[in-house]
Amino acid sequence: MDPNWDDMRVFLAVAREESLSSAGRLLKIDPATVGRRVSRLEAALKAPLFTKSPQGYVLTSAGERLFEHAQGAEEAMRAAAGAMEGATKSLSGQIRIGAPDGSANYLLPQVCAKISDSNPDLDIQILALPRIINLSRREADMAITVSAPTAGKLLVQKISDYKLHMVATADYLSRHVPIRSVGDLKGHRMIGYIPDMIFDRELDYLNDLGIDRVPLASNSVSVQLRQASLGTGVCIAHDFTLPFHPQLKKILTDQVSLTRSFHLVRHQGDQRNERLNRFAEALSRGIRDEVARLEAEAQA
Repeated sequence: MDPNWDDMRVFLAVAREESLSSAGRLLKIDPATVGRRVSRLEAALKAPLFTKSPQGYVLTSAGERLFEHAQGAEEAMRAAAGAMEGATKSLSGQIRIGAPDGSANYLLPQVCAKISDSNPDLDIQILALPRIINLSRREADMAITVSAPTAGKLLVQKISDYKLHMVATADYLSRHVPIRSVGDLKGHRMIGYIPDMIFDRELDYLNDLGIDRVPLASNSVSVQLRQASLGTGVCIAHDFTLPFHPQLKKILTDQVSLTRSFHLVRHQGDQRNERLNRFAEALSRGIRDEVARLEAEAQA
């Protein structure tokens, strides 16, 4: 009995999700069928591929060897499909982008809408998570990150720099002691990330400024900016978010001016996928243009 590609797809899903039920949800089949497919593949290969542990389904040594080859086969299938779709004038199918909260809320909606206008048969999904997207588990086809990853078989492309400044509302500033230096911030209520949930060192802005207490904290940029817009405190904001929060005004611009970068991260095996290449190019160009447009508006 030869291995079946459909069974191989199921194997990959279980290996990534470490659960029959999670793999079933991903593939839209019931867990019992997932289990039967895995058993059929093990029978075809005459080797156990998983062991059941309290943490879930864990690859055996044979399963680990198969996983590398199965991923290669999957990438080849995706590249073949992408080459065929990429040859057409417009893109189709589904593409999922993983992104941190700030870019997912303030950049991707308008960028993806423009791409969608030009590709009406394309389904674009934005996965907004306050953590690093796991591309090896195929949580997304590509991801936007702040730090460029250095490990794994990944394609990493810098998209654009962006700027951040300290902000507060005029009402808040009028009701509290003046802020003339970074040292004055210790007398003010700071808004920022939950310290132990900062998933990227580049986001630890307040600690870099010597601020060790954050009375109003959230793992979401949108929540932080909403709190600051209500006049409840001071926070650091991406300049490209400020046109959406006109109540917020930059302060200490001569002392606090940060620059960070967005990177586009993809599976290395997808570099032959013309469909994803075309989408990545459109996405990167759109983000660069939108950052520049919004930062110019914030400067006006």
